Amino acid sequence: MNSDSLIFGAHNAPHRALYHAIGLTDEELKRPMVGIVSSYNEIVPGHINLDKIVDAVKLGVAMAGGTPVVFPAIAVCDGIAMGHEGMRYSLVTRDLIADSTEAMALAHGFDALVMVPNCDKNVPGLLMAAARVNVPTVFVSGGPMLAGRVNGEKTSLSSLFEAVGKFNAGNITEDELKKYECKACPSCGSCSGMYTANSMNCLTEALGMGLKGNGTIPAVYSARIELAKHAGAAVMEMLKNNIRPRDIMTKEAFMNALTVDMALGCSTNSMLHLPAIANECGIEISLDIANEISAKTPNLCHLAPAGKTYMEDLDEAGGVFAVMNELNKKGLLNTECMTVTGKTVGENIKNSLNLNTDVIRSIDNPYSETGGIAVLKGNLAPEGSVVKRSAVLPEMLVHEGPAKVFDCEEDAQLAINSGKIVAGDVVVIRYEGPKGGPGMREMLNPTSAIMGMGLGSSVVLITDGRFSGATRGACIGHVSPEAASGGLIGVVENGDIIYVNIPENRIELKVSDEELANRMKNFEPKQKQLSGYLKRYAAIVSSGASGAILNS
Repeated sequence: MNSDSLIFGAHNAPHRALYHAIGLTDEELKRPMVGIVSSYNEIVPGHINLDKIVDAVKLGVAMAGGTPVVFPAIAVCDGIAMGHEGMRYSLVTRDLIADSTEAMALAHGFDALVMVPNCDKNVPGLLMAAARVNVPTVFVSGGPMLAGRVNGEKTSLSSLFEAVGKFNAGNITEDELKKYECKACPSCGSCSGMYTANSMNCLTEALGMGLKGNGTIPAVYSARIELAKHAGAAVMEMLKNNIRPRDIMTKEAFMNALTVDMALGCSTNSMLHLPAIANECGIEISLDIANEISAKTPNLCHLAPAGKTYMEDLDEAGGVFAVMNELNKKGLLNTECMTVTGKTVGENIKNSLNLNTDVIRSIDNPYSETGGIAVLKGNLAPEGSVVKRSAVLPEMLVHEGPAKVFDCEEDAQLAINSGKIVAGDVVVIRYEGPKGGPGMREMLNPTSAIMGMGLGSSVVLITDGRFSGATRGACIGHVSPEAASGGLIGVVENGDIIYVNIPENRIELKVSDEELANRMKNFEPKQKQLSGYLKRYAAIVSSGASGAILNS
């Protein structure tokens, strides 16, 4: 179905009457109807500027001969939701966004779509919807925030979370904390490091669903408005040439995205979102594939939180296409994949130069020969767990220590703040997975507290929940199966020795098989009293190892 089937002919006179009721002219009704999915709201810093982006997209569509019509998508700010019950509603919005966008697009017969997301769940949610609806679709985000500046150095939201840990440890004053508070987030946009929002926006370029610069042009730059106009025009060309999302998001395109993910050092949340998006395309991506790609992909970037460069620096250095061009020097990409430009990956990136090898390392001088993310397996996580290897200190790549176990984030946070976590410990936070949380809360508060209190070089944190893209350190999430599903993490006891070897992709609970069998025989996972959407979500969500997709 397309807009013609709703507009032309005598039998569609009632439909035309309703189109006229919203102010559309006969001339506009003769043009292709393009849905502009706007994630604009006034609570998310990454979305406060999307009204300007949407206006520019509308102009681009109209100039290219289409009729733009805007409808909304919700968005949660993970930073504001962090550290309390609100975080249970973050990941779950990904599926609400996909479902509601599918419903709106198909109910109204749009001929094409332009997705205007920015923050963490909107990009994957709208990519999932694009795959389902499968009409010509382009992505244009709101762009990243500029880095803050404190004491003459660039900084970001992750530095502020760690400053709270420093304050609690008595290492900085309240006035110094206030300085971070007022300076860390100086503009609108998605937070300025290679956190989840920017990771996913960069990966739209790698997948072929976004134009050059979509992931990196800062939100406040006029070039972002120009990009939005070009996106509006591009979707009309896609419509003319019948290029659709599933023509672009092939298995080879997802392999490209995983390769770029490893080179950039993206958020561990990409290991939830890429499998979920691929699933909508009828493609399976396993965590094993991620390790295979990581093993042959050099890590070229150390953006915050892994290093001291930011999205504006990546943009000035040549952006995602420059990273892809470096990777292509060793044949690590499939350059024949189609993209929203109507050209192949190879055609798009061939003239994209690396303008700053301090920001984007050359392929011959990487930070490491392996990618930024590692998937660890062992008896504690037989289905897998995920760590941002590029943000782990060298001395913490291998660690063995006693477990200190908590059944929720709040209890762990209290223990960290009160000095009960000491060097050598392995903090275990369980019942925070997709089903057990429910909603798989991010753990930026405890990870930042560990770093801020000077324990980052001696403490590991393990959870069946997940981490913010702003997390750094030896933080291992997505442990699967989760405690609520009967996973071994549910029977870990205080004092048990846990062994982590990131280079070897191993995570082991060093307790005898006999003892573990006895524990598991008597293990009954804790149940939470739930209501509303979280109750429905917990009943049908799958493992974090498979992307926390919903089982219909």
